Amino acid sequence: MSATPGARSSRPTGTSAVTHRTVQIDGVEVFYRAAGPVGAPVLLLPHGYPCSSFQYRALIPALADRWRVVAPDFPGFGYSDTPEDFAFDFDGYADLLDRFAVALELRRYALYLHDYGSQIGLRHAIRRSGRVTALIIQNGDIYEDTLGPKYAAIKDYWRDPSPAHLDVLERAVSEEGFRDEFIGEVSSRVAPRLTPDLWRLHWQLMDTPARRALSVGLMKGLRENLQWFPRYQDYLRTYRPPTLILWGPQDGYMPLEAGRAYLRDLPDAEFHAFDDGGHWLLETHLAEV
Repeated sequence: MSATPGARSSRPTGTSAVTHRTVQIDGVEVFYRAAGPVGAPVLLLPHGYPCSSFQYRALIPALADRWRVVAPDFPGFGYSDTPEDFAFDFDGYADLLDRFAVALELRRYALYLHDYGSQIGLRHAIRRSGRVTALIIQNGDIYEDTLGPKYAAIKDYWRDPSPAHLDVLERAVSEEGFRDEFIGEVSSRVAPRLTPDLWRLHWQLMDTPARRALSVGLMKGLRENLQWFPRYQDYLRTYRPPTLILWGPQDGYMPLEAGRAYLRDLPDAEFHAFDDGGHWLLETHLAEV
Protein backbone atom coordinates (compact mmCIF):
# COMPACT_ATOMS: atom_id res chain seq x y z
CA MET A 1 0.00 0.00 0.00
CA SER A 2 1.31 3.41 -0.89
CA ALA A 3 0.33 6.44 1.17
CA THR A 4 1.76 9.77 0.13
CA PRO A 5 -0.25 12.76 1.40
CA GLY A 6 -0.24 15.81 -0.85
CA ALA A 7 -1.22 19.14 0.68
CA ARG A 8 -3.80 21.38 -1.00
CA SER A 9 -3.53 24.04 1.70
CA SER A 10 -0.70 26.25 2.89
CA ARG A 11 -1.97 26.06 6.48
CA PRO A 12 -0.21 23.52 8.70
CA THR A 13 -1.87 20.58 10.42
CA GLY A 14 -2.23 20.70 14.16
CA THR A 15 -4.36 23.86 14.26
CA SER A 16 -8.08 24.58 14.21
CA ALA A 17 -7.76 25.66 10.56
CA VAL A 18 -9.27 23.11 8.19
CA THR A 19 -6.85 21.68 5.64
CA HIS A 20 -7.80 20.02 2.36
CA ARG A 21 -5.49 17.22 1.27
CA THR A 22 -5.21 14.03 -0.73
CA VAL A 23 -3.65 10.67 0.02
CA GLN A 24 -2.83 7.92 -2.47
CA ILE A 25 -4.19 4.53 -1.39
CA ASP A 26 -3.28 1.73 -3.77
CA GLY A 27 -3.28 4.17 -6.66
CA VAL A 28 -6.60 5.80 -5.70
CA GLU A 29 -6.44 9.51 -4.86
CA VAL A 30 -8.60 10.10 -1.79
CA PHE A 31 -9.49 13.67 -0.84
CA TYR A 32 -10.00 14.54 2.83
CA ARG A 33 -10.58 17.44 5.18
CA ALA A 34 -8.81 17.60 8.52
CA ALA A 35 -8.21 19.92 11.44
CA GLY A 36 -7.11 19.85 15.05
CA PRO A 37 -3.98 19.01 17.04
CA VAL A 38 -2.18 15.88 15.86
CA GLY A 39 -1.96 14.53 19.41
CA ALA A 40 -5.62 15.11 20.26
CA PRO A 41 -8.31 12.41 20.40
CA VAL A 42 -9.44 11.56 16.87
CA LEU A 43 -12.95 11.72 15.39
CA LEU A 44 -13.26 9.98 12.01
CA LEU A 45 -16.17 11.08 9.83
CA PRO A 46 -17.34 8.73 7.05
CA HIS A 47 -19.99 10.53 4.99
CA GLY A 48 -23.41 9.53 3.67
CA TYR A 49 -25.32 9.67 0.38
CA PRO A 50 -25.50 11.75 -1.76
CA CYS A 51 -22.95 13.90 0.02
CA SER A 52 -19.21 13.83 0.75
CA SER A 53 -16.91 15.26 3.41
CA PHE A 54 -18.58 18.56 2.50
CA GLN A 55 -21.38 17.62 4.91
CA TYR A 56 -18.90 18.00 7.80
CA ARG A 57 -17.43 21.32 6.70
CA ALA A 58 -18.96 23.23 9.67
CA LEU A 59 -18.60 20.51 12.31
CA ILE A 60 -14.86 20.05 11.70
CA PRO A 61 -13.72 23.54 12.80
CA ALA A 62 -16.29 23.56 15.62
CA LEU A 63 -14.55 20.56 17.24
CA ALA A 64 -10.96 21.19 16.16
CA ASP A 65 -9.92 23.03 19.33
CA ARG A 66 -10.01 19.71 21.20
CA TRP A 67 -10.27 16.93 18.61
CA ARG A 68 -8.30 15.86 15.59
CA VAL A 69 -11.14 15.66 13.07
CA VAL A 70 -10.71 13.80 9.76
CA ALA A 71 -13.29 13.37 6.97
CA PRO A 72 -12.51 11.57 3.67
CA ASP A 73 -14.44 11.57 0.39
CA PHE A 74 -15.10 7.98 -0.60
CA PRO A 75 -14.11 6.94 -4.14
CA GLY A 76 -16.85 7.97 -6.53
CA PHE A 77 -17.92 10.89 -4.31
CA GLY A 78 -16.74 14.44 -3.80
CA TYR A 79 -13.20 15.13 -4.96
CA SER A 80 -11.86 11.57 -4.73
CA ASP A 81 -11.10 9.40 -7.75
CA THR A 82 -13.64 7.12 -9.43
CA PRO A 83 -11.42 4.16 -10.35
CA GLU A 84 -12.81 1.59 -12.75
CA ASP A 85 -11.63 -1.39 -10.69
CA PHE A 86 -12.90 -0.25 -7.26
CA ALA A 87 -15.62 -2.24 -5.44
CA PHE A 88 -18.34 0.39 -5.12
CA ASP A 89 -20.26 -1.37 -2.35
CA PHE A 90 -20.33 -1.25 1.44
CA ASP A 91 -17.56 -3.84 1.77
CA GLY A 92 -15.36 -1.91 -0.63
CA TYR A 93 -15.89 1.34 1.24
CA ALA A 94 -15.30 -0.29 4.63
CA ASP A 95 -12.01 -1.67 3.31
CA LEU A 96 -11.08 1.76 1.98
CA LEU A 97 -11.86 3.37 5.36
CA ASP A 98 -9.56 0.85 7.04
CA ARG A 99 -6.71 1.59 4.66
CA PHE A 100 -7.33 5.34 4.95
CA ALA A 101 -6.97 5.16 8.74
CA VAL A 102 -3.74 3.21 8.37
CA ALA A 103 -2.39 5.67 5.80
CA LEU A 104 -2.97 8.59 8.17
CA GLU A 105 -1.67 6.58 11.15
CA LEU A 106 -4.98 6.88 13.00
CA ARG A 107 -4.68 4.19 15.66
CA ARG A 108 -7.69 4.94 17.90
CA TYR A 109 -10.69 7.08 17.14
CA ALA A 110 -14.37 7.76 17.63
CA LEU A 111 -16.66 7.32 14.62
CA TYR A 112 -19.46 9.64 13.47
CA LEU A 113 -21.99 7.37 11.76
CA HIS A 114 -24.53 8.91 9.39
CA ASP A 115 -26.56 7.52 6.49
CA TYR A 116 -24.43 5.10 4.40
CA GLY A 117 -21.55 6.02 6.68
CA SER A 118 -23.26 4.04 9.45
CA GLN A 119 -23.13 0.88 7.34
CA ILE A 120 -19.53 1.52 6.31
CA GLY A 121 -18.37 2.59 9.77
CA LEU A 122 -19.97 -0.34 11.60
CA ARG A 123 -18.45 -2.85 9.19
CA HIS A 124 -15.14 -1.20 9.92
CA ALA A 125 -15.80 -1.28 13.68
CA ILE A 126 -16.58 -5.01 13.56
CA ARG A 127 -13.26 -5.59 11.82
CA ARG A 128 -11.23 -3.17 13.95
CA SER A 129 -13.05 -3.06 17.27
CA GLY A 130 -9.82 -2.31 19.13
CA ARG A 131 -9.46 1.01 17.35
CA VAL A 132 -12.96 2.39 18.00
CA THR A 133 -13.23 4.40 21.21
CA ALA A 134 -16.80 5.71 20.89
CA LEU A 135 -19.69 6.24 18.48
CA ILE A 136 -21.77 9.22 17.47
CA ILE A 137 -24.81 7.93 15.58
CA GLN A 138 -26.93 10.35 13.57
CA ASN A 139 -29.73 9.11 11.29
CA GLY A 140 -28.17 5.85 10.26
CA ASP A 141 -30.47 2.80 10.23
CA ILE A 142 -29.57 -0.76 11.27
CA TYR A 143 -32.98 -2.12 12.39
CA GLU A 144 -35.11 -3.62 9.62
CA ASP A 145 -38.39 -3.33 11.53
CA THR A 146 -38.06 0.47 11.73
CA LEU A 147 -37.31 1.27 8.09
CA GLY A 148 -39.34 4.30 7.03
CA PRO A 149 -41.90 4.71 4.23
CA LYS A 150 -39.38 6.14 1.74
CA TYR A 151 -37.91 2.65 1.42
CA ALA A 152 -41.04 1.70 -0.57
CA ALA A 153 -39.51 2.43 -3.99
CA ILE A 154 -36.37 0.47 -3.15
CA LYS A 155 -38.40 -2.44 -1.79
CA ASP A 156 -40.48 -2.40 -4.99
CA TYR A 157 -37.28 -2.89 -6.96
CA TRP A 158 -36.11 -5.67 -4.64
CA ARG A 159 -39.43 -7.45 -5.11
CA ASP A 160 -39.55 -6.90 -8.87
CA PRO A 161 -36.34 -5.61 -10.54
CA SER A 162 -38.23 -4.54 -13.63
CA PRO A 163 -37.21 -1.63 -15.88
CA ALA A 164 -40.09 0.43 -14.46
CA HIS A 165 -38.92 0.01 -10.87
CA LEU A 166 -35.30 0.56 -11.87
CA ASP A 167 -36.33 3.79 -13.59
CA VAL A 168 -37.63 5.13 -10.27
CA LEU A 169 -34.22 4.59 -8.67
CA GLU A 170 -32.40 6.11 -11.64
CA ARG A 171 -34.61 9.21 -11.62
CA ALA A 172 -33.72 9.73 -7.94
CA VAL A 173 -30.08 10.17 -9.01
CA SER A 174 -30.64 13.65 -10.41
CA GLU A 175 -30.37 17.23 -9.26
CA GLU A 176 -34.07 17.26 -8.36
CA GLY A 177 -33.71 13.92 -6.60
CA PHE A 178 -30.76 15.23 -4.60
CA ARG A 179 -32.72 18.38 -3.71
CA ASP A 180 -35.53 16.21 -2.37
CA GLU A 181 -33.03 14.25 -0.27
CA PHE A 182 -31.94 17.45 1.45
CA ILE A 183 -35.09 19.57 1.83
CA GLY A 184 -37.97 17.32 0.84
CA GLU A 185 -39.05 16.41 4.37
CA VAL A 186 -38.31 19.27 6.74
CA SER A 187 -40.74 22.13 7.36
CA SER A 188 -40.72 25.40 5.44
CA ARG A 189 -39.31 27.03 8.57
CA VAL A 190 -36.29 24.71 8.70
CA ALA A 191 -35.67 24.24 4.94
CA PRO A 192 -34.05 27.68 4.40
CA ARG A 193 -31.18 26.61 6.66
CA LEU A 194 -30.10 24.09 4.01
CA THR A 195 -27.85 25.71 1.42
CA PRO A 196 -28.55 24.91 -2.26
CA ASP A 197 -24.82 24.14 -2.49
CA LEU A 198 -25.67 20.75 -1.03
CA TRP A 199 -27.61 19.43 -4.01
CA ARG A 200 -26.17 21.64 -6.75
CA LEU A 201 -22.55 20.99 -5.81
CA HIS A 202 -23.08 17.28 -5.37
CA TRP A 203 -25.05 16.90 -8.55
CA GLN A 204 -22.27 18.62 -10.49
CA LEU A 205 -19.78 16.17 -8.96
CA MET A 206 -22.02 13.11 -9.44
CA ASP A 207 -23.28 13.82 -12.96
CA THR A 208 -21.09 11.32 -14.79
CA PRO A 209 -22.18 7.91 -16.11
CA ALA A 210 -19.89 6.07 -13.69
CA ARG A 211 -21.00 8.00 -10.62
CA ARG A 212 -24.69 7.81 -11.48
CA ALA A 213 -24.33 4.04 -11.96
CA LEU A 214 -22.57 3.50 -8.65
CA SER A 215 -25.25 5.54 -6.85
CA VAL A 216 -27.99 3.32 -8.26
CA GLY A 217 -25.88 0.27 -7.47
CA LEU A 218 -25.63 1.24 -3.82
CA MET A 219 -29.42 1.49 -3.61
CA LYS A 220 -29.75 -1.95 -5.18
CA GLY A 221 -27.18 -3.30 -2.70
CA LEU A 222 -29.17 -2.20 0.32
CA ARG A 223 -31.08 -5.49 0.13
CA GLU A 224 -27.94 -7.53 0.80
CA ASN A 225 -26.97 -5.00 3.43
CA LEU A 226 -30.00 -6.02 5.52
CA GLN A 227 -28.17 -9.27 6.23
CA TRP A 228 -25.56 -7.22 8.08
CA PHE A 229 -28.06 -5.61 10.44
CA PRO A 230 -27.92 -8.46 13.04
CA ARG A 231 -24.13 -8.32 12.91
CA TYR A 232 -24.11 -4.59 13.58
CA GLN A 233 -26.47 -5.11 16.50
CA ASP A 234 -24.33 -7.92 17.89
CA TYR A 235 -21.27 -5.67 17.74
CA LEU A 236 -23.08 -3.01 19.77
CA ARG A 237 -24.27 -5.51 22.39
CA THR A 238 -20.87 -7.14 22.65
CA TYR A 239 -18.60 -4.10 22.85
CA ARG A 240 -20.99 -1.46 24.26
CA PRO A 241 -18.94 1.50 22.96
CA PRO A 242 -19.78 4.82 24.63
CA THR A 243 -22.41 6.24 22.29
CA LEU A 244 -24.16 9.53 21.62
CA ILE A 245 -27.29 9.23 19.44
CA LEU A 246 -28.53 12.36 17.63
CA TRP A 247 -31.72 12.08 15.59
CA GLY A 248 -33.80 14.19 13.24
CA PRO A 249 -37.25 12.51 13.16
CA GLN A 250 -38.37 14.27 9.96
CA ASP A 251 -36.73 11.53 7.91
CA GLY A 252 -38.72 9.28 5.60
CA TYR A 253 -36.01 6.62 5.56
CA MET A 254 -35.11 6.73 9.25
CA PRO A 255 -37.95 7.97 11.48
CA LEU A 256 -37.71 8.45 15.23
CA GLU A 257 -38.26 4.75 15.87
CA ALA A 258 -35.10 3.95 13.90
CA GLY A 259 -33.08 6.05 16.32
CA ARG A 260 -34.70 4.76 19.49
CA ALA A 261 -34.10 1.19 18.30
CA TYR A 262 -30.39 1.59 19.11
CA LEU A 263 -31.34 1.68 22.79
CA ARG A 264 -32.27 -2.01 22.53
CA ASP A 265 -28.58 -2.84 22.20
CA LEU A 266 -27.07 0.28 23.81
CA PRO A 267 -29.32 0.99 26.81
CA ASP A 268 -26.72 3.32 28.33
CA ALA A 269 -26.39 5.50 25.22
CA GLU A 270 -27.20 9.20 25.41
CA PHE A 271 -30.13 9.93 23.10
CA HIS A 272 -31.27 13.29 21.73
CA ALA A 273 -34.05 13.88 19.19
CA PHE A 274 -34.54 17.27 17.50
CA ASP A 275 -38.28 17.38 16.78
CA ASP A 276 -38.13 19.68 13.74
CA GLY A 277 -34.87 18.24 12.45
CA GLY A 278 -34.47 15.83 9.56
CA HIS A 279 -31.74 13.75 7.98
CA TRP A 280 -29.22 16.61 7.80
CA LEU A 281 -28.95 17.88 11.38
CA LEU A 282 -25.51 19.39 10.82
CA GLU A 283 -27.11 21.81 8.35
CA THR A 284 -30.09 22.75 10.50
CA HIS A 285 -29.08 22.18 14.16
CA LEU A 286 -25.31 22.49 14.20
CA ALA A 287 -25.01 24.40 17.48
CA GLU A 288 -27.21 21.93 19.36
CA VAL A 289 -25.33 18.96 17.92
